[in-house]
Amino acid sequence: MSTEVIKVNVDGMDFEVPKGARLIDVCRDKGYDIPSFCYYADLALQASCRMCLVRIEKMPKLQTSCTITCTDGMVVTTQSDEIEKAQRAMMEFLLANHPLDCPVCDRGGECELQEMAFDWGGLEERFTEKKNYRPEKYLSPMVANDPQRCILCKRCTRVCDEWMGEDAIEAGGRGANTVIGTYGGWLDCSQCGNCIEVCPTGTLLDATYRHQARPWELAQTISTCTYCSDGCQMSLGARGGELMRIVARDRYVNGLNGEFLCIKGRFGHPFVNHEERLRTPLIRYKKGGKLIPATWDEAIRHVARKLDEVVDAHGPNALGVVGSPRITNEANYLLYKFATELVGTEHYTTTETFDLKPFFQNLGAPLATHRDIRYAKTILLIGGEPEELQPLTGKQIRQAVRNGGAKLIVVNSVPIRLVEQSAQFIHIRPGTENAAVLALSDKASSGVAASRLGIESSELDTVRQTIADTQGDLVIMFGGEISGDAQAAIAQLPYSLRRDGLRVLLHPLPLHNNSVGAHDMGMMNGKMSAVQMLDAAGDAIRAVYMAGSFSAEQLRGREETLAKLDFLVIQELFETETTAFADVVLPAASFAEIDGTFTNNDGFVQRVRQSIPPVNQAKADWLITAQLATELEMDFGFNLSASAVFREIAEQIPAYAGLRYPVLKDESNPVQAKYRIAEDNDLSAELNALREVVNAMPDTAEKLNATPKVGHELFKLGTLTDKVPQFHLLAAGNPRPETVRVSPLYQITVDESLRHEVAAAGE
Repeated sequence: MSTEVIKVNVDGMDFEVPKGARLIDVCRDKGYDIPSFCYYADLALQASCRMCLVRIEKMPKLQTSCTITCTDGMVVTTQSDEIEKAQRAMMEFLLANHPLDCPVCDRGGECELQEMAFDWGGLEERFTEKKNYRPEKYLSPMVANDPQRCILCKRCTRVCDEWMGEDAIEAGGRGANTVIGTYGGWLDCSQCGNCIEVCPTGTLLDATYRHQARPWELAQTISTCTYCSDGCQMSLGARGGELMRIVARDRYVNGLNGEFLCIKGRFGHPFVNHEERLRTPLIRYKKGGKLIPATWDEAIRHVARKLDEVVDAHGPNALGVVGSPRITNEANYLLYKFATELVGTEHYTTTETFDLKPFFQNLGAPLATHRDIRYAKTILLIGGEPEELQPLTGKQIRQAVRNGGAKLIVVNSVPIRLVEQSAQFIHIRPGTENAAVLALSDKASSGVAASRLGIESSELDTVRQTIADTQGDLVIMFGGEISGDAQAAIAQLPYSLRRDGLRVLLHPLPLHNNSVGAHDMGMMNGKMSAVQMLDAAGDAIRAVYMAGSFSAEQLRGREETLAKLDFLVIQELFETETTAFADVVLPAASFAEIDGTFTNNDGFVQRVRQSIPPVNQAKADWLITAQLATELEMDFGFNLSASAVFREIAEQIPAYAGLRYPVLKDESNPVQAKYRIAEDNDLSAELNALREVVNAMPDTAEKLNATPKVGHELFKLGTLTDKVPQFHLLAAGNPRPETVRVSPLYQITVDESLRHEVAAAGE
C-alpha cells in the first residue's frame, strides 16, 4: 500500500489514512462498526451481501464500503436512518430462506448472522413463501454441510480458490436455488477446513466436533501448532480436562496465520486425550522382559542409577542424549544442559534430519516472515513442497502471486502443485538441487550445473534476469534436499545479489514445529547425528536418554541396533517402534498440557500454553529432565517454572536476549529472534565442495513428470495422526460412502482390502 497519506472524514471526524486504503477497513480501524458478511480482508471482493452500505458525499446512492477505495477529502456517513433501513432490508433478504433454529445449530453462539440479528432486534419477516429446505449431509470425513443455512457470502469458495488453489467447493444453481457444493458431491481436496473457519453461519461445520459442545462451554487457550514449522497460532477449546476442538477464529486469536489452519492443525488433536496415551512410567527390569508400570519416584531412581553405572564404567561420552524438533525450546535446552553440564558428554543431538547449522552460521540476511512472503515481488523456491509440508507458507505464496502479482520461480525435481502459480518452473533431475544452488552462487559453473540439472543454460539466465528486474523483496526458500555446503551458499546469496531497490530475505523449510528452536538451543552441536548414534549403539554409545522417538526413516534397517544398548530411556506420549526397545519409558505431556515456546521458520518465538491438566501421570519433558538431574545431584534451580527456564535461555542464547514470557504474550505481534547476520564470508571451500559433488552427479537420470496427489504428505499416518479415525479414511484414498447423510466413519471400514484397492488405483 502507498505510504502517501490522505484525509477522509467519517461521521464528522477527520482522519489521516494511507492512500488506497479500503473504506471498510479504515472505518473499522477507527472504531466505526460496519456490518458485513461477504467481505473478508485480503480476499477478492464479492459485494454480494450489501450490508456494508454507507453514504458518501457527492455520490447519488448508498455505496458498499468494501468496494470503495479512500480518496483525499472523502466525506463518509456510516450511521443514519437511511443506512439502517437499507441494512435491515438486506438482513430480511438474507433471512428469507434461513431456518430460525439457532438452539440446535452447531454454530449457535458463534454465528455472525445470529449476532447481527440479536444486536438489531425487531427484524420483520414479511416473506410468506415456503423456505427452500435441503437436508444436512457430509461433504467429506472432515466437513459437514447444512445447505439451508447458507447466505451465499461465498467466503468459502474464495478461500478454497485463493488460499488453497483447489477450487474444490463452488456455488451451483441459480437464483433462490443457488447452493454451495462440490463437483460430484464429495470433497477431494486437502481437507484444510478453512471453508468451515470463514463461514459466518452454520452452513459448513466441523464433522469431527459437531454436536459435542457449545462454544460458551469451552475454555479457550491460545497456543501454537505442534505439527509443521510454520507455527500457526490457534485457540484450544477444552472442557472438563478434554481438548474438544481447535480453531483459529479471530474472536479468540489473531496470529500470523489469521484464520488459516491446515488439516493437521485443525483436526489432528484427538491424540491428546487418546486412550492409548502412556498412563504411568514403565520399567523393563531385564532385557527381553516386559515393561512393568512403576511410580515416578521408582522410575527416576532406576534411570539415575543405570545412567550412573554406564558413565562410571565407560565414561561420559558413552551416553547419548537425543532431543526432538517436536518438543519445546525449554525441553531441548534442559536436555542440552543435562548433556553438557551434568554428564559432560559430547554426544548430544536431536532426531531432526535437516541440520540448519551451515545456514545460520552464514546467514547474510534476515529471515522472511510469512507477511514478507505475502507481499514479496519475487519468490525463488528451491526444492521442498510447501503446500504439503508447510501449508501456511504455500498459502502465502499463492496469495502473493494471485493477489499481489508476485513472480514465483520453482526449482524442483517434481512438478509440485505450486507450479500452477509459477512464472517459471525449472524442472530438474532428482537429487540435483545442489547444482541449482551452485549455478546461482557461481555463474561460471552454470554450464556444468545445467548439464547435471538436465536443463538449458538459458533457463538459469532467465532466473537471473527476473531477479535483476525485481524491485522490492526477493524471498529465497529452500527445502531439506539442500546439503550443508549449499545452505551456506544460499545464506550468502544476499551479498552477491545486493543492489539498490532490492531486499533479499531467506526462508528455510524444515519439517517440524520446533526444528528451528532445536537448532537454537544448541542440540545440533554435538559430535554425532541421531543416525550416527544409532550406528554406534553398543560400541561408542552404551546408553541413550531421549525425548521422543527415532523416525521410521532413521530406524529403517537399524531396529536391532537399539537392542545393543546397555540402557535406553525414552520420554514419549505413546508406545512406538523405538519404545519397543526401551528399558524405561516415561509418559510425556502433549503440547496442550504444558507451558513453553516453539520457534517457527520465521524465527518467531511463540508461546505454547497449557490448556488442560496433564493426561494420566504425564509430565512436561523439561520437568522430567530437571527431576532426573536432581536425582543425579544437580539441581537446575527452576522450581517447576517453565518461565524460569526461558529466562535462562534468554540469558544464555544471544538470539533470544531480552525475551521473557510477557514479551511474547501478544500473538498478533510476534517477536522474532535476533539472529546474527554474518559478514560476507569467503565460501571458496564450500563452493569447491559443491563443484565436486555436482561434477560427480550423473547426467542421465530420468525426470519425474507426475504431479503428486493432493494430501500425499498431509494425509500420511504418523504417531499422532494415526489417532484420528478420519485420517485413516483420507490415507486410504478418501472413499465416498454409499450415502452422504451419515458420517463415513459409520459406513466404511479401513481394512487391507480397501488399502490394496487404493494402492492399485495409484499405480
